[in-house]
Parts: sequence; structure tokens; C-alpha cells
Amino acid sequence: MIRLSSLAYLLRLGPQRLIALIQHLPSFFRLFWRLFKDSRVGFGPKLLVFALVAYFISPVDLLPDFIPALGHFDDVLLTFLGLKGFISLCPKEVVREHVQEIAAQARGVKR
Repeated sequence: MIRLSSLAYLLRLGPQRLIALIQHLPSFFRLFWRLFKDSRVGFGPKLLVFALVAYFISPVDLLPDFIPALGHFDDVLLTFLGLKGFISLCPKEVVREHVQEIAAQARGVKR
């Protein structure tokens, strides 16, 4: 289940941990892409990604972008929640396998 408490979690991280999270973004994007391409991941989680992309393409916006600071807040929040939801809907063992492979690649270890 996706909760708005995720936003509160991000805000409680603090600057150092938030910077570390940002530094790991390339690994997260590799994980999302690998899971999206993996045939063991069902259509449901992938449909969530399609819905997220459709939201960004759509001219409809929850909060208009011309509202200072809040205009893009909904986009960031929906992206975070959507990608978190995608990961949670994927089979845990498949996610674990890809995380281990990405970590091994980052350390320079060939599998």
C-alpha cells in the first residue's frame, strides 16, 4: 500500500541522508528499468509505470505548475509514490536479484 507517510519519511531523512539518496538515483533508475524489462514481473506493476507516464504526458495536473513551489510538488510526490509502488508490487526475489547484480556491478564484480 502506498502511503503519504512516505513524504514524511523523506522529510525526516535530514540533509546527509537525502544527499546519499540522491547519489543512489542512478542505481534506482537501473533497478526500475531492469524490473520493467524483466518478464518475471507481471503486467500489473508495469501498468502502474504506464499510468505514471500518462499522468506526465496528460495536460491535467493535480496542482497547476504555475503555483510557486506547490506546482511541481505533486509531480515529485506522484513520481516517488508511483515508483515505490512499482517496486513493492514486483516479486521480492526478483527485486533482490536485480539489487544484488547492480551492487556487484557497482563494485566491479562480474557475475
